Amino acid sequence: MSRTIALTGATGFIGGALARRLETIGWQIRALVRPASLGARYAGTATQWIEGDLEDIDSLRRLVNNDVYAVVHCAGAVRGASQAQFDGVNVDGVARLVQAAREQHQMPRFLLISSLAAREPHVSPSAASKRHGEDTLAATGGDMSWAVLRPSAVYGPGDKELLPLFRWIGRGIAPILGSRSARFSLLYVEDLAEAVVQWLNSDTNERRAFELHDGHPEGYAWHDVVDAAARLYDRHVFRIQVPVVILRLLAGLNLEAAKIFGYAPMFTPGKVRELNHLNWICDNSALTRETGWTPRFSLAEGLQRTLRPGG
Repeated sequence: MSRTIALTGATGFIGGALARRLETIGWQIRALVRPASLGARYAGTATQWIEGDLEDIDSLRRLVNNDVYAVVHCAGAVRGASQAQFDGVNVDGVARLVQAAREQHQMPRFLLISSLAAREPHVSPSAASKRHGEDTLAATGGDMSWAVLRPSAVYGPGDKELLPLFRWIGRGIAPILGSRSARFSLLYVEDLAEAVVQWLNSDTNERRAFELHDGHPEGYAWHDVVDAAARLYDRHVFRIQVPVVILRLLAGLNLEAAKIFGYAPMFTPGKVRELNHLNWICDNSALTRETGWTPRFSLAEGLQRTLRPGG
């Protein structure tokens, strides 16, 4: 069996953690890297870097050729001002990568790292693009062995989304950006990497989407997360509930500014709807049944590993 994994997104938070984990257990990594991200490459000794992007079918063919065992697709757009910007990466990119994989004499297995947001595609353009990317894989994958992982909100050292919130808590201030009644699951990044490893090591051919989280069955409210971080910092935290109307106003202004100045925004009206969706709770049972994976890190343990080393 080939010990080579074709990986996208290896210069990012999740893809980088996955590449390092795979290297420690003997996999060879062939990773796609955009020219603009060459400086973000980590010093992996078992990694071959293929320069290109998801718009370039030739670079994708170079990524997946020579009998790779599996394709793990982590790359995706998380910023955008329009549905077309998200779809260009999260839908069209999947289609091209599947095409390149299916052209191989020995078709690799294919694992798409999606998002729990794909469960609710009506909530935001990002969520819709993730769902459409999954649907594209299902429609075009044919007899290739494939699966989708839908992680809940992922955090850990190097995270750029939740880590700023944790650092504000360390300063004694916690802005609460979502609904008080909303509940959501979380996942430490090393648990996600291990789930990928378990899928690769399994012989499952279950073509479906699998949800995964840290094993806390009821999920969390924002105040649960603030409490856990406050205990770690051992300090009182002043909580500020930011009204939804303010969030919507700021997100709308940011979206219009992005259109004028040509940048890809993270904070948009769609992101506000995601933050205020009431149920982002996961169920691990299907993935555990198929692969044997179970999460190792509780929220307290994950925060300890994220924040104490200077995360």
